[in-house]
Amino acid sequence: MSNAQPKEFDVVIAGAGMVGASLACLLAESSLSIALVDRKRLVQGKDSDSPKLHSDKFDPRVSAISQASQQLFRQLGVWEDMSAARVCNYSAMQVWDAEGTGSIDFSAEQINQPELGSIVENSIIIAALHKRVAQLENVFSITPFSIESFEQVEDEDGLIVKLNADDGQAIRAPLIIAADGANSKLRALANFECREWDYEQHALVTTVRTQLPHNNTALQRFMETGPLAFLPLRSATEDDAQHFCSIVWSMLPDQAERVMSLSEDEFNSELAAALESKLGAIEWSDKRFVFPLRQRHALDYVKEGIVLVGDAAHTIHPLAGQGVNLGLLDAKALAEELQRGIQAGRSVADPKVLLRYQRRRKGNNLSMMWLMEGFKRLFGQQDLSIRWLRNIGMNAVDKMTPIKNQLIRKAMGLDS
Repeated sequence: MSNAQPKEFDVVIAGAGMVGASLACLLAESSLSIALVDRKRLVQGKDSDSPKLHSDKFDPRVSAISQASQQLFRQLGVWEDMSAARVCNYSAMQVWDAEGTGSIDFSAEQINQPELGSIVENSIIIAALHKRVAQLENVFSITPFSIESFEQVEDEDGLIVKLNADDGQAIRAPLIIAADGANSKLRALANFECREWDYEQHALVTTVRTQLPHNNTALQRFMETGPLAFLPLRSATEDDAQHFCSIVWSMLPDQAERVMSLSEDEFNSELAAALESKLGAIEWSDKRFVFPLRQRHALDYVKEGIVLVGDAAHTIHPLAGQGVNLGLLDAKALAEELQRGIQAGRSVADPKVLLRYQRRRKGNNLSMMWLMEGFKRLFGQQDLSIRWLRNIGMNAVDKMTPIKNQLIRKAMGLDS
């Protein structure tokens, strides 16, 4: 933070990840002055090029970007940079039950869309957003700093935010937005009450190269211990036969510990078997990462000039890849409500304005969270009668084109 930067802002956003940076870009369309605070420096400068990519090296963290999120990125002027770097549009998805014959096939062609969504590496998304942030005159990046504390000052408007700077720097704003992730420090400092529980599963993520091409199709197999997803990736080469996939393998903690200890050959063999060799042998796999899965939802998103968005407000099981899309919808809704309030002459921290945002997003987020929880519990049941009904139901839905198409459009964010 340089001396030339103002120390008073209209909005402070904690967290410059995908949701926080997107929100900063959205709010930059208004007259607000915005401070974007993050403990890491921004990835891209104003005139930087896209990140250098290697044909066989991918970010292990990827996101399944819905069409609604893609439209948001287009609005912000960052989708072109992402596409120029590396994006894999997928046009089909196959989902099946490991404990029976139930399956559902989704296709973009069924609903007259070019694709169901896009798999994009998180580093590419963040680089494009940070490049855009650096071009915005009313967004001030304050990095690498984090928020240590905040306080309401009597007889003065706004909150005083103290940073972890050696000289005790502080900034003031009437509104602070927590976009600092699932383990949000700002949420904890503000004493937001959350409902949360452990899924008793770990997610293993890595990148693999498969013997057979993925044909721009996402695969998901539901097993007793958790779902396994293969998400198609596009390498930096012009090779039409694409063989790289990002995997998210949810499993019990003991299983995750055992699988992490396997050699590469052992892991590749076990992974291919887990997918029933749908893509042939696993020819190569990158470094593996594992993390515990928890579901969390703040009982309220708004409290005394502080608002939660994205993972700071809610975290969800990754089985449908909807986490980042929900967060981006949060950012869009909050930006719209703040701008509507400004046009009506209201303060940026007006409780009525902020509660409108909460009403717009809380119900939708909860419904998606409970849907994912229902799927997890349903496919975790091994009772023979439940497994039979589950498989019958999947096959029935697969044949009910109107219902299946409605599910597709909902997941794509077209009917949200």
